[in-house]
Amino acid sequence: MKAQLTRARALPADADNATLIGRAWLPQVDGPATVAVRDGWVFDVSSAAPTVSALLNGADPGAIARMAAGSSGVGPVEDLLANSLADTRDERAPWLLAPCDLQAVKASGVTFVASLLERVIEEQARGDAAKADGLRKSILSVIGSSLHDVRPGSAEAMRLKDVLIGQGVWSQYLEVGIGPDAEIFTKCPPLASVGTGADVGIHPKSEWNNPEPEVVLAVSHTGKAVGATLGNDVNLRDFEGRSALLLGKAKDNNASCALGPFIRLFDEHFSMEDVRASDLALHIDGPDGFTFTGRSSMAEISRDPLEIVEHTIGPHHQYPDGLMLFLGTMFAPTVDRQTPGKGFTHLVGDVVTVSTPKLGTLVNRVNHTDKIAPWTFGLSALMENLSRRGLLATK
Repeated sequence: MKAQLTRARALPADADNATLIGRAWLPQVDGPATVAVRDGWVFDVSSAAPTVSALLNGADPGAIARMAAGSSGVGPVEDLLANSLADTRDERAPWLLAPCDLQAVKASGVTFVASLLERVIEEQARGDAAKADGLRKSILSVIGSSLHDVRPGSAEAMRLKDVLIGQGVWSQYLEVGIGPDAEIFTKCPPLASVGTGADVGIHPKSEWNNPEPEVVLAVSHTGKAVGATLGNDVNLRDFEGRSALLLGKAKDNNASCALGPFIRLFDEHFSMEDVRASDLALHIDGPDGFTFTGRSSMAEISRDPLEIVEHTIGPHHQYPDGLMLFLGTMFAPTVDRQTPGKGFTHLVGDVVTVSTPKLGTLVNRVNHTDKIAPWTFGLSALMENLSRRGLLATK
């Protein structure tokens, strides 16, 4: 992991042109700071924006980030990245956190055909990985490539729905994959996400699980997408496959949501078009010598990112502190790891790397949820800490 947590590997390829903001833990104040990166240094901009939510909901988030050079220096970004490794961290020095705080952390599901098919397979297999390979072949023989290029909610999609119902393969996942309404769920509470270098958690009772590399939009309280980062939506396939009502248990566990390393704000060097054109690379290195590389191309998403935003926030649902929105993944690993026909599942010690040139690299190691330090710094602790530091405005 250490090799991935260098400035050259972790930051965007065009880092000198990138407006990067995030959060760091500062031991001297025993709490988090809103930070910005400039010329290879991390600066504390908490005096202008005590929370990342406040920064992103401001009239000009980029202006606050550009104030960095006149703010208090935290240290070289290389040092904070290196100290973000969970197992070697020096708690007397700063380290990086997930780059969001008060925002709701939401996610959209089955926005790619490849992951849509795997969700149907999970459902049919009832969470049993051993049945997946045979089901994959039989379902593909019926559906084939009929889902590609179908716009969700269109008349063509509704005609296809009638055909699939007639063939006996309709599913709740097909409903949200090609139907008019997108699947939007809560990934984790505010402040529960972990940052780059941290351990990510899988439930010890899960025997079929996987990473989900995704682009994550930072959205203001007005519904405007103001930036993007990388995310790993850790997923328990067996839990969700047993019942859709176990989605919360499959998705929301200790350290099951990783974000980072920084939020890149939209500006003249980075736009929604860059998000739409991005290709995400995922690499897994296992303690058993297993290696795997996959990719997820945003060009193959079935709903435009801004359409997904509209399904999440608007006149029917508000988020006063803004939100982070996982856009979904086409990556659903099917390669056999240990037992033929059972596909991929994590082992404790897997190192998962998610990267794309415009956003950099997010790297985390897999552990069991009950072996990772519990989440204890919640909203009450944050408010108390900011108050003690004199960062909460009073009228």
